[in-house]
Amino acid sequence: MAGCEPLIEVRDLRVNFYTYAGVVKAIDGVSFRICRGETYCLVGETGCGKSVTARALTGLVLPPGRIEGGEVIYYRPEGPVNLLELDEEELRRIRGSEIAYVFQDPTAALDPLYTIGYQIAETMYEHGRVSRIKEGLAKAVEVLRSVFMPDPEKRAKSYPHELSGGMKQRSVIGIALSNKPRLLIADEPTTALDATIQAQLMDLLMELKRREDLTILLITHNLGLVAEVCDRVAVMYAGNIVEEAPVVELFKNPLHPYTKALLRAVPNPRRKSVRLESIPGTVPNLINPPPGCRFHPRCPVKKDVCSAKKPPEVWVGDGHRVACWLYA
Repeated sequence: MAGCEPLIEVRDLRVNFYTYAGVVKAIDGVSFRICRGETYCLVGETGCGKSVTARALTGLVLPPGRIEGGEVIYYRPEGPVNLLELDEEELRRIRGSEIAYVFQDPTAALDPLYTIGYQIAETMYEHGRVSRIKEGLAKAVEVLRSVFMPDPEKRAKSYPHELSGGMKQRSVIGIALSNKPRLLIADEPTTALDATIQAQLMDLLMELKRREDLTILLITHNLGLVAEVCDRVAVMYAGNIVEEAPVVELFKNPLHPYTKALLRAVPNPRRKSVRLESIPGTVPNLINPPPGCRFHPRCPVKKDVCSAKKPPEVWVGDGHRVACWLYA
């Protein structure tokens, strides 16, 4: 893509989960590139592989999951490196410092036994940002102030159960940003929050992106959020990327039948419809995924070839690609 200074590039990523019921083929040949300074979105139904993809970038896929193949090329200032070839200690130095995560459940991400300030200080100490925990505790207040936490001096001494949902999420964002990462992976950061707090948190992330020169990988199923904050979007279905485009292009000219169905399912006040449209059927069982295109059992315009062969990716414009036999 023209004008893209890559920060991280995923090539043919494959992840399986080995269960008693069989092998779950969760990620099947996913490839994408995130450019420095952009907000890149992975969007799709629950269970399509968004979170597994994000976790696989830094080796956070735990047993029974296994990364079976592919490359994750991270462009460090000193040169590119394949994250999947690094040992755990090398990955740990990158994870949490250069690449940080905001997970979708802040309550689960925070340790209930330690104060918010201590958890920020510990993160900074482990990655060499401060030489002592005491020094980190002093800086934790500034970290919380930078994410617009109300009364940061008091909240630094608070335990997670003493905070509201929005405050917990601000704390998790503060922990993620405390080591000045280059890439922030935000996995559905507004889940379970009311609309007002969701808007505040997204405004916060966009402000921090501008202020800290962040690159953001945002995982969501909220297309309204995608339209508002993202630069480029990849639509995932059943472990595959079926379409990728700049955000304006995707909304103006969606090509894949799944992308079109997702957009039709979004409430539109300008459209005179009695009922919301839905996508018939369900996400397939990835122990025995459908042959060919994994969307074909639910596709209203499928052809014979769709059930026989996996569709190739076709570039249909600058930065716009689609994997569908309608365009091959």
